[in-house]
Amino acid sequence: MNPNTMNPLDPEEFRKNGHMVIDFLADYYQSIQNFPVRSQVKPGFLLETLPDSFPLHPEPLETIMNDVQTDIIPGITHWQSPNFFAYFASSGSTASFLGEMLTNGFNVVGFNWESSPAATELEMVVMEWLLKLLQLPPCFSFANGGGGVLHGTTCEAFICTMHAAREKILDQIGRQNASKLVVYCSDQTHFSFQKSAKILGINPNNIREVPTSKSSNFQLLPQSLEDMIKEDIEAGFVPMYLCATVGTTSTTTVDPLGPLCEVANAYNMWVHVDAAYAGSACICPEFRHFLNGVEGASSFSFNAHKWLLTNLACCCLWVKDRLALTSSLSTNSVLLRNKATESGEVVDYKDWQITLSRRFQSLKLWMVLRTHGATGLREMIRKHVKLAKEFQRLVAMDARFEILVPRYFSVVCFRVSPSVINDDEGDANEFNKKLLQSVNATGRVYMTQTIVGGIFVIRFAVGATLTEEKHVLKAWKLVCDHATSMLCKLN
Repeated sequence: MNPNTMNPLDPEEFRKNGHMVIDFLADYYQSIQNFPVRSQVKPGFLLETLPDSFPLHPEPLETIMNDVQTDIIPGITHWQSPNFFAYFASSGSTASFLGEMLTNGFNVVGFNWESSPAATELEMVVMEWLLKLLQLPPCFSFANGGGGVLHGTTCEAFICTMHAAREKILDQIGRQNASKLVVYCSDQTHFSFQKSAKILGINPNNIREVPTSKSSNFQLLPQSLEDMIKEDIEAGFVPMYLCATVGTTSTTTVDPLGPLCEVANAYNMWVHVDAAYAGSACICPEFRHFLNGVEGASSFSFNAHKWLLTNLACCCLWVKDRLALTSSLSTNSVLLRNKATESGEVVDYKDWQITLSRRFQSLKLWMVLRTHGATGLREMIRKHVKLAKEFQRLVAMDARFEILVPRYFSVVCFRVSPSVINDDEGDANEFNKKLLQSVNATGRVYMTQTIVGGIFVIRFAVGATLTEEKHVLKAWKLVCDHATSMLCKLN
């Protein structure tokens, strides 16, 4: 009989198989740039390949890993490839992988302090470290009534803070007025904001998208926001929540936090600052000014799994008033009663999130911060920004191309100019769409698109841990070669 069926946690079997998996992953990273960046498989490939029922008898890990190589890897889009320039990168590091191994190995369920004190207190320590690294104002610190928590994604941060805002305001105006609550964002805010509002039962007609324009680089303008708020108040609605963004998904534009907070605070609104992508960059002094005004916000979050060498998922959220958050999410089952909680001297993170169960995920962030330090993390971010600047320089040198919006961080938004395609915006949009499809179809790079102001834009996002200058230069040459070929066919 397979020993795993008798002892699924046999230490020697774990040692042997653990080495096998680590060796497999080490080989994978050594050869990752040989794979097509975007998976080339067709829908249903795995459903047709794998058996329709699981095995009756145990199988050796060697057999399973062979199937990973032959069946699973072809269906992976390789986010860690140095030629991955799509979306925002999901960065990773050896330190984070090892921290994740420890998390899985200990396998604690740290819903409250007593269930695993180290899980709670290490998270508090890490969140205070990051608060100082980002130079967030003291009002977000545990010492001043605020505090930080690790969520999985920005969507979770939206849901929890929006729920806290709703409960707080309904306590003031009465629950019979719930249908009057209105939430605000810009037309550049990540779509997970809309999803979060719907999950919380906000009427879709009460989700306001404030229009932006190219003339303001697609920023959310305070005057436009206030005009919309005043219209809503006159119509009998109650403004509740605003999301401002540092590093929008489409173009990485930064909203003016200070003025937006002034407007929202004048109407007793909760302000959340979403810095999912660009928050990591703000650990560098030269980017910190993008967070100016955050002291006027009620909450702030960024995703360490995007650009801080911490693998998915790791969203860092701080709130100014932790009681507003915990009172709206707390549970007090008799099963969870204990002296530590009743003393009021500890944090129970079950009251800071959607779920009850939670992983010891601060371990991986702790490992990353200690392994790389502030200097190492800043060096990595500055390297990616430098590579994006180089790509931007190459685009600017070629008269056939144009850059659509200013580059703030490590994303370049560009396209082939309409001036070389009949001076027609519609034709230019179609041409650039086909250009992106052609480039991605090679499997040699992967980029994605956006549409802003009716313009189809190609996004070149630098952020993969393994990306070097040679990968950026090869990507640009590939774009140029395909553009040249397509333009020749037009003429």
